Amino acid sequence: MIDVYAIGKNKDKSLTALEKEYIKRLSAFTKVSVTEFKDENNDHTDRENEVLLIKEKEGERVLSKIKDSDFVVLLDLHGQMLDSLSFSQKLETWQMKYSHLIFVIAGSLGPSESLVKRANFRWKLSDLTFTHLMTRVLLLEQIYRGYMILNGRSYHK
Repeated sequence: MIDVYAIGKNKDKSLTALEKEYIKRLSAFTKVSVTEFKDENNDHTDRENEVLLIKEKEGERVLSKIKDSDFVVLLDLHGQMLDSLSFSQKLETWQMKYSHLIFVIAGSLGPSESLVKRANFRWKLSDLTFTHLMTRVLLLEQIYRGYMILNGRSYHK
């Protein structure tokens, strides 16, 4: 089973439709769900203490749903970049060892220190910058691509 934990609500109907499409495609391989967590108002991000407090609040919401037995992949600008083949191999290894994978997309200010510490793997999708909502779709597409590679399907070419 795979869960995507995302800070913030997706209000974009076209991106929601894409999310649903990839979740539907992934149902041939595994159960996938997306859980949204409330994001904090960040009007005062010019204050360093306020930024840390916001990140900690958002991180604690996510951490409250994670069990010790879960494998957590944090999408992180300071994480390791992988090509699609390498990701598919990691996905296969993770699924063989753990029954529950959680991919976490932190809030717009980034992950809390506690989320970083809890992560089993930190993954950087790209050097490019994407909106958090686009990242959700890209993540689901990459998971789908990983399963297609693992099953010898030609989607990834």
